[in-house]
Amino acid sequence: MQLTQLIELYTQDQRVNSTYPDSQRQLLPHLIRHISQVEGGEGAIVYSQLTETQVDAAIDEQIAWFTAHGQSFEWKAYDYDRSPDLVDRLAARGFMIEESEAVMVLDLAHIPASLLQPPTQHVQQITTPAALGSVRAIEEAVWGGGFRWLEEYLTSALQNYPSQMSIYVAAVGNVPASAAWIYYPTDSRFASLWGGSTLEAYRSQGLYTALLAVRAQEARSRNVEYLTVDASPMSRPILEKFGFVKLAETFPCKWDVVQ
Repeated sequence: MQLTQLIELYTQDQRVNSTYPDSQRQLLPHLIRHISQVEGGEGAIVYSQLTETQVDAAIDEQIAWFTAHGQSFEWKAYDYDRSPDLVDRLAARGFMIEESEAVMVLDLAHIPASLLQPPTQHVQQITTPAALGSVRAIEEAVWGGGFRWLEEYLTSALQNYPSQMSIYVAAVGNVPASAAWIYYPTDSRFASLWGGSTLEAYRSQGLYTALLAVRAQEARSRNVEYLTVDASPMSRPILEKFGFVKLAETFPCKWDVVQ
């Protein structure tokens, strides 16, 4: 499949048709809004196609709507979207623009043999909320700050839609050292990879690759066609080594309702 065709497929499958278990999807004339149904949750704009004359009014409308409902939200802008200066306009309205990420995709029909090998590291699937403390501890050690929200989110996933989320931890000896998970959207040809955080003392030992391989193999067994990752500059070279290609650059733009 050509890159342009893959972008079109991704856009339709992962942005236009996307649904989330804890959110309400609202289709508006030129954008799609997701409203969190969880107390304290964050809303999202995952897709928009706005002309030069539409963009400013649309931004103001979404700020007003989410503010009136007391909900922060993220507007995820893609570099191939119709409004090329959307990020600048969001920044001018007071959105916090986070570090850009590359959307990377792997066609599982062409998965490299290295990702089909059994991992030599100890990888365990987390199936109960009681075991999620290790995931939270890894994320907090790697990134700093509190990750209670992540533990609560993954707990909800395991309790309410376990077939759509698989969570893994790779250990060195008795030390949980790296964590990652994979999400399977309903009626989708894609599955998305998340996490992949490794404690500094245990990096360069193949843990990231082991977690990538376990999730890729599981996805293939479930007849998923493509894997996607929102990749940081650190992980992008590793993913490219395994055949992932870049579809787009994205910019998470955050509106804090209490700002």
